[in-house]
Amino acid sequence: MKLIEPTRAYCRKIEAYRNAFLECGDSMDGTGGLKQFEHPEDWISYLDRHRDPLTVPKGRVPSSQYIYVREDDNKIVGMIDIRHSLNEYLETYGGHIGYSVAPDERRKGYASQMLKEALIKCRELGIKKVLITCTDNNEGSRKTILANGGIYESTVYEPEEKVSLERYWITVSEE
Repeated sequence: MKLIEPTRAYCRKIEAYRNAFLECGDSMDGTGGLKQFEHPEDWISYLDRHRDPLTVPKGRVPSSQYIYVREDDNKIVGMIDIRHSLNEYLETYGGHIGYSVAPDERRKGYASQMLKEALIKCRELGIKKVLITCTDNNEGSRKTILANGGIYESTVYEPEEKVSLERYWITVSEE
């Protein structure tokens, strides 16, 4: 498995990942807005603007998007987005990290592995405490967060999406 930044070389696989979510009607958490882009090339350009503090759109924070690729068949099994800092919305509802696993690849431990690797990236970015949220009915995400050292803080109601979100903090080690 490898956690890498998406490139145009993965456009067909990114498109397949997006389509899998659209077909099953599942949310695309941690995909950096992929749902709104029909063409992966446009999404990658969008991500490039979000990575740089000088070009990130107003009201947003710089972020790094990664795809989690299984090396033996080069399939994207997950995606994870790391926000480098928190604005008011992220501090309350979204947190530093969002992630998803392909619908046909769930319950195989990929989310936990992917989050573990993303926490290393957070440390490299200088983020010492990471906030991660999940809906209160997402048992898989809760287990993933807890397996990576998440400490429950509180549950908040997000009025736009009409969901209750559990808030967890993970202290990033100094290794």
